[in-house]
Formats: sequence, C-alpha cells, structure tokens
Amino acid sequence: MEQNLNEILRLRREKLAVLQAMGKDPFVITKFDQTHHSADIRANYDELEGQTVSVAGRMMFKRVMGKASFCNIQDLKGSIQAYVARDSVGEESYALFKKFDVGDIIGVTGEVFKTKTGEISVHASSVTLLSKSLQVLPEKYHGLTDTDTRYRQRYTDLIMNSEVKETFVKRSKIIASIRRFLDEQGFMEVETPMLVQNAGGAAARPFETHFNALDEDLKRRISLELYLKRLIVGGLEKVYEIGRVFRNEGLDTRHNPEFTLMELYQAYTDYHGMMDLTEAMYRRVAQEVNGSMEVTYGGNVIDFSKPFARITMVDAVKQYTGIDWHDVKDTAQAREIADKLHVEYEDRHQKGDILSLIFEEYVEKHLIQPTFVMDHPIEISPLTKKKPDDPEYVERFEMFINGWEMANAYSELNDPIDQRERFKAQEAMLAAGDEEANTTDEDFLNALEIGMPPTGGIGYGIDRLVMIMTDSPAIRDVLLFPTMKSLDK
Repeated sequence: MEQNLNEILRLRREKLAVLQAMGKDPFVITKFDQTHHSADIRANYDELEGQTVSVAGRMMFKRVMGKASFCNIQDLKGSIQAYVARDSVGEESYALFKKFDVGDIIGVTGEVFKTKTGEISVHASSVTLLSKSLQVLPEKYHGLTDTDTRYRQRYTDLIMNSEVKETFVKRSKIIASIRRFLDEQGFMEVETPMLVQNAGGAAARPFETHFNALDEDLKRRISLELYLKRLIVGGLEKVYEIGRVFRNEGLDTRHNPEFTLMELYQAYTDYHGMMDLTEAMYRRVAQEVNGSMEVTYGGNVIDFSKPFARITMVDAVKQYTGIDWHDVKDTAQAREIADKLHVEYEDRHQKGDILSLIFEEYVEKHLIQPTFVMDHPIEISPLTKKKPDDPEYVERFEMFINGWEMANAYSELNDPIDQRERFKAQEAMLAAGDEEANTTDEDFLNALEIGMPPTGGIGYGIDRLVMIMTDSPAIRDVLLFPTMKSLDK
C-alpha cells in the first residue's frame, strides 16, 4: 500500500511538471471570478436555470465516460455536480480535465441545468485548474475518522467531514450574534494586553515567558478582568472583550490550555443585572443560530425559553446532601463533613473552600437545565463584594448547563481597602503552595482608589457555549486548532 501511495504521489508531481512545461502552471493563476456557491444555485434554481454561473472548489469525485464526464465540486456551502463534455469545453481542455485528480481545486463556468435524473448541475463551457493537489485525500468511503489526525490536520477534516465545517460556521455565527446583542445593549468592544506582569482575575496557573527587549519576565493572561475594570474606572460604562486566555492546566473534554473567554462589565448594576443579561443573550443566540430556544445536547433537551433557575450554593448543597451549611460552625466541622462524604481537601482549605468542593462533587452533575448558583463563600471569591447581611458569602453566581460551569459573575468589589486585604489572603495561599492564587496588583488597587462605581461583571466560556449549541462532545471539536502534543515527543 505504501508503495502504491508513493507511486500515486510521484505521478501527481509528474502531472504538475507536464502542465508547467506546457505553460499551464496552475500555481501562477492569481484569481477566478466565482459568481455563485453550490447552495445558492440549488436554492435559486428556478431563477438560474439556463443562466451562466462560475463555481469554484475542490473536486471530490470524477467519472470519465469517453467524450463526456461528470465531477463533483465542493465549496464553502456544499457541493454541486459539473457536466464536462469535450464538445463544450474543447478537445485540448477536455484532455487536460481527464488528467485532473480528486483533490484538485478547479473553477467551472457554464449553464445551470438538471440532468435526466433531476440533479441540479452546471454544464461546463470552461474548466480551469486553479491548484494542483500533490497529496491524497483520505479514502472515500471510510473518510477521516481518526480523531488525533482530525485535530492535527483540521484542513483535511474540514474537507472530508461536512458536519465539522458546519460546526465552525456555526461558531462564527454564535460570536457574531453575541456581538450584535451587546452592541444593541450599548456595550463597547475593547482589547486588553495578553502579556502582563501580573496574571490575575482567576484561580489558574499562568504560562510564563521572557521579553528580550526589556529583559523582563512576563505572563500570558489568565483572565480579562483586571484591565476591563480599569476601563470602568476610566468612565467606559459598558465594556466587553472576546479574546484568548491561557491557563497552564490539564487537557480533557472541557479544558484546553488556550481558550476563548468573553468578559463584560457594566457600571451601576450588580450580579442580578448580569443574570438578566445572560438569560436574554442565551435566548437570542439560540434563536438566531439554531432557530429555536430548545437545544439538544447529548440527548438532553436544554430549554432556554423558561426562566433560568436561581439557587444559592448553600441551598443547592442542602438539596442534594441534606446538609445545611448555615449550621456548620467552623473549618474543623466542615472537614468532618467532607470526610463523611468522601470529599478530598487539602490542609489549606477553609470552611468555604470545602463547601465549594462538596458542591462540585454532589451538585454540579444534576444541573442540566440553565441554573444560576448564587452566593459563593468568600474564600473562593477574592474579587467579589460581600453580601451585606452575611459577610461569609459574596454576591457571585456561576451559571451551569449540562452539569458544566458556563459563566462566572460578580457584583464587583470596588472597595480598595477590602481588595488589598483579599490580595494579602491570596498571597498567603500562594506561599502555602496554591499555584493558582492571585498576587497583589498595585496598579489595579490604585485604579480602585481613584474610584470604581458599583459594577456587575461576568465571564463566559465561549468554547463551551459552542459545544452546547452544536452538540459537540469535546472542546477540541469546537477549536479549529486545539493544543496537541508534538509528534516527536
């Protein structure tokens, strides 16, 4: 088989050399006037029948039948058949066409018609080789199914698997829908630094790098939060950013070390305002992209039309474990409960940390329909306002769908004195071995001292949103180029 493949590859290069010797090198062609896509021709056949069109794409099939042949051209929107006859394209052009290979990129100009079997086609008057494929596409009937190869060679995956192309077209539509929604709400899209001295705003270990020009170590951002809040201080009342963030963590079906995060901040509102905005945005995206407010994921019907459930973390844990965390007096008692529930914790974990760990173990998997889990313990929320009536908890929620965290929102902490104390607590955690703890950001504290209005803020995992909207089982299925281990490792 390998010998046969090598022979095929050799013949393709020989064909290219012959074309170049004839002065017909496809790689010198700079443009082709494509007038229609395949789907447009199918959708508008009644108007286009008998009209001349020009289509372009990859030839996925060819059947030569003496003086006339058929081929299939795949473009962005689908595929269409072309009928290529010697009498229509000319003897020389037809002879060249017969030597074209599956995988070549061609342009066809001709009239729209239906074959005797009723298939909408293009009757070619000219055929142009636009690019020569020197490699071989995967075998037709088995296609490209090996997931490792699909992720490494996404370009081949997009060619061979139409549903993959549809996923990424839909991803683009999702992001466009979000932007339209936020534009209507008066938000401004901004950009903030990716290379930072202080990677804060989330509990994550950053990637580190070195900037030669300044001879300074820098980090890749793990969040967008601290810079966007600086803009709220500066008077930009509604801001958002959709951008890549980088977290030095493991790989699994829901995690990739670089991923797309959207964060937005709105002055003069709180986490309740973020809940209302989130419900409206999810409904809008589902309707625009999928044509319905019901989305099926993994066999579950996710209904965005109903009001999203709202429950406190304490009440959620009580519902699924029977334990009322308000009755837990201190960390020692919290650890006893964790031991009985077989929930693992570390020596540094306090009462609030353990509540969160129990929630992750016993509650998250049950939250299939959109649910806001509110009022988190202060220990796990260093950038959030305390609840005025219960300072052990903060005004924060996470939104869950299908048992996954989809968004994380706060009534933002704008007290610089309190924020400095929270940073000190984080520094202590870092010293105790927590590699995901934040460090003190003096410039951010200076911005808070200038004065930040009451603000609601939220971060959305765009990749997980795309997974839900496209029924994709793994995050790598919605990333065009996911992180992969090098083949030479």
